[in-house]
Amino acid sequence: MSWVIKSKATNIDRLLLEESLFFTGNGYLGVRGNLEESSPSDMPSIRGTYINGFYDDVPISYGEKLHGFPDTQQKQLNMIDAQSIDIIVGVGDQQETLSLWNGTVLDYERSLHMDKGFTERRIHWKSSYGHELRVTFKRLASQAYQSLFLQHIELESLSGPIPVTVQSRVNGHVENHIDQSDPRVGHGHAKRVHIKDVTLTDDYKSVVKVKTYASNLTATARSHINVDAVDHQTTYHVDEHHVTTTIAFTLDGQSTIEKRTYFSDSRQTALSKKEQHALDQLPASYFFRKQAEDMANFWSHADIQIGGDTKLQEGIRFNLYHLFQSAGRDGQSNIAAKGLSGEGYEGHYFWDTEIYMLPFFTMTQPDIAKQLLLYRYSILDAARNRAREMGHSKGALFPWRTISGSECSSFFPAGSAQYHISADIAYSFVQYYLATNDTDFMVRYGGEVLVETARLWLDTGHFASDGSFRIDAVTGPDEYTCIVNNNYYTNAMAKFNLTWAVKAINLMKRKAPEHWHKLQAEQDVTTAEVDDFLLAAENMYLPVDDTLKINPQDDTFLNKGVWDIAETPKEQFPLLLHYHPLTLYRYQVCKQADTVLAHFLLEDEQSEDVMKHSYLYYEQVTTFDSSLSFCVFSMMAARLGDLDKAYNYFIDTVRMDLDNTHGNTKDGLHMANMGGTWLAIVAGFAGMRIKESGLHFRPQLPTQWNGYAFPLHYQGRQLHIELNGTDFVVTMAEGEPVNMSVWDTTYKLSPGQPVQVCLT
Repeated sequence: MSWVIKSKATNIDRLLLEESLFFTGNGYLGVRGNLEESSPSDMPSIRGTYINGFYDDVPISYGEKLHGFPDTQQKQLNMIDAQSIDIIVGVGDQQETLSLWNGTVLDYERSLHMDKGFTERRIHWKSSYGHELRVTFKRLASQAYQSLFLQHIELESLSGPIPVTVQSRVNGHVENHIDQSDPRVGHGHAKRVHIKDVTLTDDYKSVVKVKTYASNLTATARSHINVDAVDHQTTYHVDEHHVTTTIAFTLDGQSTIEKRTYFSDSRQTALSKKEQHALDQLPASYFFRKQAEDMANFWSHADIQIGGDTKLQEGIRFNLYHLFQSAGRDGQSNIAAKGLSGEGYEGHYFWDTEIYMLPFFTMTQPDIAKQLLLYRYSILDAARNRAREMGHSKGALFPWRTISGSECSSFFPAGSAQYHISADIAYSFVQYYLATNDTDFMVRYGGEVLVETARLWLDTGHFASDGSFRIDAVTGPDEYTCIVNNNYYTNAMAKFNLTWAVKAINLMKRKAPEHWHKLQAEQDVTTAEVDDFLLAAENMYLPVDDTLKINPQDDTFLNKGVWDIAETPKEQFPLLLHYHPLTLYRYQVCKQADTVLAHFLLEDEQSEDVMKHSYLYYEQVTTFDSSLSFCVFSMMAARLGDLDKAYNYFIDTVRMDLDNTHGNTKDGLHMANMGGTWLAIVAGFAGMRIKESGLHFRPQLPTQWNGYAFPLHYQGRQLHIELNGTDFVVTMAEGEPVNMSVWDTTYKLSPGQPVQVCLT
């Protein structure tokens, strides 16, 4: 039920969109869902293969460059195309390449098997010269062997013996996609790899190796194709860009074609030739079976079940599946804004990971969550360096956009000025610790991150004459309001950061004093400095407007005129593509949730009344131009008891890419929104919050559903959460002892009533 996404589309625009929707990945490798066969030269296509974190440094051009502006940025690269397989039917002047544009397509369907972890295309085709056959294309990026991209093709003749020629290419002459009209897509530097080597090995493996222009990284594709037909003839052609393998045979009945490509890069320990050889002895069926086992394990820890709506069930599974395909698992990579599905935002990692995507992994796949946090720890020195570039004597300022650790944002008002990213990362370390009770991780890594980010706030902010601690000249999450004083979100998150830095220090002193003494000595952390952390936190400026009963987004936001969203022509959205930033900065208009997001993350900072009034106020001035908004407004609507509104916002999140509601899914999937759909159910309708006191819920059920259920991993235990009718049930995973206390084992639902789950 709702495990397979299917499409029969053959029109060009839809196929471009499906290149993102049907991408294949495993956290290390991502291959867009391009067609194996050659396409018409005028068909728009973004043909892409990506390795997570494989990038080049590219220069940034400025008309006027000031101090602290980054000289270069990183760009995730489209590297080596090994997808291409043409099936040519017939001989002589009656040859024709099987495709959607040649001959006659009698039937066609594409499927994404989310439960089994592979994609499939089936085509029933008849050539212009009468040859008829069925072809099934299957592909996977192996979860177990992350270097491996496997293509398996089944052919069946329906018109007697058919002469067939298969041409397989491994191509190193590739470029990145650019779009001069959209700032969310890269503008220049399309070509950033040069071919280092193109060879055919003694055992007939096609090998293409490329090297980046500036970062000195290399990547290699090692590929082999074979056909199980008798009496086939194979030839090879090697030129400066490609290795082409041509296999000719007669299809009489059924045959299979299999292509295995192993990708590696200079940052990773690749499978050795001996290991690849051992895998090559295994049949394709082994890899499909192993993939199904790995996906079954994933879903047993991650699946959300929605009772009463098949389309939403399909949507949430689609989102969680692609999150899993995109998450780095090596401590060296993270989750790009578009994952491994496309080139939007040039493969950069944002705060999207920590606030929108990491919670899903923290509560379902904590080992992956740990690796994502270790990536942030690995760039801590770069964050320290960035803080110095920005004029801070101490602390760490994590980059707004990055791959390798240095800042990639050339537009500082809506980029580098978003200092909140350091607090967001600190927040995610704390959430991971509370969810896992991984004290060793906290004292080894988290404590240092929390201390260094806390130092940033002391150096950025100041104590005012009234004793309050204020933070000036920063940008909050809302990119339509920039360079402001006392952005509520930033101040609230900084307070959390400062408070938890002290808690982490105390934890280190109790549990691992050697780590505390080491950090103290290496970073010169003083007792007076730690005292100032608490003083700044306790006096953080978090004002409430007495008239509106809301938290002002910043010191000047409420003094501005209100943008007339209702009267703005529909074609003028998103505003960032049609109005100069300064025009937007002069109005009360928000691209995305800002103060409302702070209320979700830190609900104990304000009263119910202030949160409700803030929600209603900011909802009216938010355009929802950012895909990050709908899930936040859905969660907070649920938190405040408006389930119909929460449900309607959820609808806007859950099928955003499947239905291409933002019109740019061709550039890659909206990964943060995908994480937000998990949050909208688990933290929205179920009301989950992770606090020092335990796991808290405020369970509620939309009238449109019969119920919902999901697993959680909390402090080493697997929990099953279910809301069925009026019963809210929390149980241990099968086989584990039931050693927990809930207010009642089965809680009779009173909508919005808090429930605390305590594990002992």
